[in-house]
Amino acid sequence: MERLAGKVMLLSGTRRALVAFLAGLVGVLALPPFGFFAALFVSFTLLVWLLDGASAAPEAGFLRRFAPAFRIGWFFGFGYFVGGLWWLGNALLVEADAFAWALPLAVLGLPAFLAIYYGFAAALARLLWSDGMGRIAALAFAFGVAEWLRGLLFTGFPWNAVGYGAMPVLLLMQSAGVVGIAGMNALAVFVFAAPALLGTRRGRGFGLALATLLFAAHVAYGYYALHIAPSPESEATTVRLVQPAIDQTMKLDDSARAEIFERHLALSATPPEAGGKRPDVIVWPETSIPFILTDNPDALVRIAEVLEDDQMLVAGAVRSESAGSGKAPRYYNSIYVIDGKGQIIAAADKVHLVPFGEYMPFADVFESLGVSAVAMPGGFSAAREHQVLTAAGKGFYPLICYEAVFPSEIAATADGAAALLNITNDGWFGDTPGPYQHFLQARLTAIERGMPLIRAANNGISAVIDARGRLASGLAYGAAGVVDATLPGRFASKEEAKWRNWTLPLLLAVLFALAAISRIGFRNRMN
Repeated sequence: MERLAGKVMLLSGTRRALVAFLAGLVGVLALPPFGFFAALFVSFTLLVWLLDGASAAPEAGFLRRFAPAFRIGWFFGFGYFVGGLWWLGNALLVEADAFAWALPLAVLGLPAFLAIYYGFAAALARLLWSDGMGRIAALAFAFGVAEWLRGLLFTGFPWNAVGYGAMPVLLLMQSAGVVGIAGMNALAVFVFAAPALLGTRRGRGFGLALATLLFAAHVAYGYYALHIAPSPESEATTVRLVQPAIDQTMKLDDSARAEIFERHLALSATPPEAGGKRPDVIVWPETSIPFILTDNPDALVRIAEVLEDDQMLVAGAVRSESAGSGKAPRYYNSIYVIDGKGQIIAAADKVHLVPFGEYMPFADVFESLGVSAVAMPGGFSAAREHQVLTAAGKGFYPLICYEAVFPSEIAATADGAAALLNITNDGWFGDTPGPYQHFLQARLTAIERGMPLIRAANNGISAVIDARGRLASGLAYGAAGVVDATLPGRFASKEEAKWRNWTLPLLLAVLFALAAISRIGFRNRMN
């Protein structure tokens, strides 16, 4: 193993960049729909060995000293993000005449930008680099910081954070409830990079033992959470998820709006299975109402005809709002709550919009070039904060589309909700890894927050998920139909959420201390 480590360390030029790119690309196998988490052991072991050889000329200035490490981290990240996000280009092909020109920006441009975070992580790790376990701790610390920044800067895009690769199955997901996704990012890198110590003589035993202990604790806690720890009692509320599996091109066809609406109504009226309870709440996916509902009172009449008096419909729709005299109306990606009489009794708007998909950064510049947001010409407006929706006497915390991948943004108002409510339309991406990645991340948000999740998707994956991430009931991708389930209970408290907010700083502090102490000892040995 030492011979292999030496060969990787001594690579140069194009071969060095290619190995870094391939190391990142291999790591994608840990993500859905593959879930082969062992691939990240290969990825991060190679990254450590490449960084061992990422040294600059002694006379180089401070910043240029870290340029070789940054390049390695950038190529690693570019491979990881190209392999993990290529499916974003599928959304541009739905209306290819208007957006196909932007395909290279989505498939290559976004990964190139996101790779900067991993380049930064590699450079930061190199600042604390030493031999033995210290450099593993430095890499884990640096990636923990980089992933935290990636979920924060420029409105954040934490999609496919490395910690997700350590949680491909239910048993391995439970740690998210203790350290959160952010904490898992740092711990996962430490464990995945540990095999690099097999190519090192110094500090091998302690580092490998610590990584093994962390992984064993990861598995053991998963078993405890699923099989020993108590689970909260289920609520008395029955929820129905409607998954119409409508092709995205049809959703964009104005002439198909009435058919789409009637398809949702027909599925909603499906009788429950023999012996099953009639649903209290029916949930439709994101933008499932294919017109401005307040401009179509007949549609509310049709909803009332389908619902029983004590039933309620929760449905995604585009909401319009006047912006004042002479100004174009504002549009919101919203959720409506409609009672059995066809009355809109509550609404909530999306807070965290998708850049370029739902709004255009630097809108004036892009509009002058004739470029608009993919999902909505002119773009959506964002709400200031999340509003808990009440239906059938229960509070639901709304998360529209990819808001579900930001557990840290779920406000304290969620403490009064019985469940998280995620409505989405992954039909933009077709049967690619995208919908499966989205589902995993939403599922882990439920575990991290200790709350059940109701997830209705246009074409999948729809499911009712309990606070441990178990599927109470669901529909696979592409399956049209309905599914009924009793709402699971929750067991997160405000105190637990506050405690979890400190786990990332504490983990980063420990990893930084290990790296710094090792770095000081390394420099003393070199002098």
